[in-house]
Amino acid sequence: MKVGFIGLGIMGKPMAKNILKAGYELIVNDFNKDAVAELVALGAEAGENGADIATKVDVIITMVPNSPHVRAVCLGEGGIAETGGENTVVIDMSSIDPVESKKIAAELEKKGIDMLDCPVSGGEPKAIDGTLSVMCGGKKETWDKYYDLLCTMAGSVVYVGPIGSGNVAKLANQMIVATNIGAVAEALTFAKKAGTDPELVYQAIRGGLAGSTVMDAKAPMMLEGNYNPGFRIDLHIKDMTNVLNAAHAINMPVPLAAHMMEVMQELKNHDEGGCDHDDIVRYYERMTGVSIVKK
Repeated sequence: MKVGFIGLGIMGKPMAKNILKAGYELIVNDFNKDAVAELVALGAEAGENGADIATKVDVIITMVPNSPHVRAVCLGEGGIAETGGENTVVIDMSSIDPVESKKIAAELEKKGIDMLDCPVSGGEPKAIDGTLSVMCGGKKETWDKYYDLLCTMAGSVVYVGPIGSGNVAKLANQMIVATNIGAVAEALTFAKKAGTDPELVYQAIRGGLAGSTVMDAKAPMMLEGNYNPGFRIDLHIKDMTNVLNAAHAINMPVPLAAHMMEVMQELKNHDEGGCDHDDIVRYYERMTGVSIVKK
């Protein structure tokens, strides 16, 4: 099976490397020519654009920032739809608005091109070690066909439902992650302001009902004052924008998600959009004058 891969950013580049390691032939494309050259040095082929790649492969994976980028790669000038047809499959692994996933898939279908929406969770570390969680929407038979390919990048690959369902699951994930990080930051700041060691509070509660993967990943970073991005605030703002758009499209209020969006906007206003989302703790630091960072 020959695979195309468009989008070699923080997540896409290690994902593409894992496909190569699994023995698939790979053609890659990205605006960042250094990233393309790095993959070519490992055995991939460089493709000119989506239209070029679509003539040479069985399936094309896209991993780009947001809905407009997916639309451009699939339907724009030099896009996949220019040359793709009944034998072309697009697996969009970007995190975008599920409403837009459905619209793009409908346009591709007019050309006979099948599409899955398969966003990922886990951040750069799990992209590197190939243990991402992948949530998939589209035709079940298409998902079955490409399940093994998806497993080269992931520790969990779950079929959720028809097209758009993968991104619904991803947005649900991002809602929970954002509110969890906020709760951890608030609770540990509360502990410090109340005169109790926040690190010992973390150790005391992590094994109980309050414990979570989010807490174990982010509390130690908060306590160390480590805001190096595994998943940037700017990207979480993008996802929360899609949450609000998708929720309002179905007339659903999402007050917790909306509050976390406002918290992240405050961080961005302090030039912290490039920081990891554990940086939410600095919102509480500014609000209370208390820092939980270990001295």
